[in-house]
Amino acid sequence: MLFTKEEESRIIQAIRAAERRTSGEIRVFVEDFCIRDHPVERAAEVFQLFGMFNTSARNGVLIYLAEKSHQFAIWGDTGIHERVGFRFWDDEKHLLRDHLQRDEAALGVCHVIDQIGERLRHHFPIDEDKDENELPDEIIYG
Repeated sequence: MLFTKEEESRIIQAIRAAERRTSGEIRVFVEDFCIRDHPVERAAEVFQLFGMFNTSARNGVLIYLAEKSHQFAIWGDTGIHERVGFRFWDDEKHLLRDHLQRDEAALGVCHVIDQIGERLRHHFPIDEDKDENELPDEIIYG
């Protein structure tokens, strides 16, 4: 397993902290091996499989990790992608890659969640009267 129970708890807390400031949604999906030619293809597939496109503002983000094949991807829905563009996602991938190479997966995921949450907050600030948690916060294991 990629994360200890303590690390898993920290990641879930990072997701909840980020989502308290935005209407955006963040999920983490972990599996042993990437079953597609490229992890971005698998991230897009998982994004669809778990209905992450169903957020009202199309502002869901998936962090995909394939532990044993040492691959990962970050997939943002159209609402957030249109606002941040490819450069933002590239920066987040570099940050996560640096942490993964140092065997700091949980720390890297938390940092990426924080930065994505901040960008989501900027583009999709929370409306306390209307906000609801549209997607579960727990890590998905495939």
